[in-house]
Amino acid sequence: MNLLNTLIQGTLLGGHYALLACGLAFMFQVMQVINLAHGSLAVMAGFAFLAISAVLGINPFIVLIIVIPGMALVGWGLQVGVLERSTKYGLLVPILATFGLAILINNLLFEHFGADPVSLAPNIGSLSFSSWAIGGNIYIGKLAALIFAVAVGLLVSLSLFLNRTPLGRAIRATATDPDVVGLLGINPRFINIVASAIALVTVGIAGMFLTMRGSVTPYSGMGVLLFAFEAAVIGGEGSLWRTLLGGILLGVVQSLGALINPQGFLIAGHAFFLVVVMVRVMLSGRVMYRIKTRLLQWI
Repeated sequence: MNLLNTLIQGTLLGGHYALLACGLAFMFQVMQVINLAHGSLAVMAGFAFLAISAVLGINPFIVLIIVIPGMALVGWGLQVGVLERSTKYGLLVPILATFGLAILINNLLFEHFGADPVSLAPNIGSLSFSSWAIGGNIYIGKLAALIFAVAVGLLVSLSLFLNRTPLGRAIRATATDPDVVGLLGINPRFINIVASAIALVTVGIAGMFLTMRGSVTPYSGMGVLLFAFEAAVIGGEGSLWRTLLGGILLGVVQSLGALINPQGFLIAGHAFFLVVVMVRVMLSGRVMYRIKTRLLQWI
């Protein structure tokens, strides 16, 4: 029974990781950009929910109406002000630029909100701690289930958007070859702005649930980025659905690690991530070796 409960809790935790990784994976898939400010932007969105909810005295879910358009504008500014300029100079410059942006966001949040941990949990009532009992000693948290459902719904929506809509297909085409789409009358600059805005909208949603699920500080961004990055890498490139799989695998492994040893939660997840990376590198090396061998034989 403990093992079953661990698997269920790990799967729900994986939905949280998938939601955190959604914007990171989307931006990399359609723009080939690794955004190191991803975690800090999610934390910034969480603080925005806290501030607006406190000032207006309204439910954080209603604050979505304000924060979502705001995060879309942040995405526009990120693309025009940072990514568009830095991507001209190769893959490394955008990484350094977004890392610098993350440091800037962290320090601005610290200056305005201080270093104390904050949470949206008190603002959502019993949703933060209530659960459903499913026989025996198995409980499913209502907030965890909601986060998992939102993660699945968001990934489904983005997948359908990219595959079934003209704008989504234009985003995919721009990611493949921006020069060719320009000849077809598609403005790659506008498409990248839209893609960045969509990615930041998902970051805003993730930031809200991040702050509801636990507490954050102005410097929580790097930890959020680490979990999101691990989920995206474990899932693998090529499909947003793999991000969900990667998040679930990470969550389950962490939960199993905690079941074995209370201190094994983070260690198990990081070790699993390292193993996945090493296996992929080894397989990639073998594939390249076989290709080179075949080419030499043909020559």
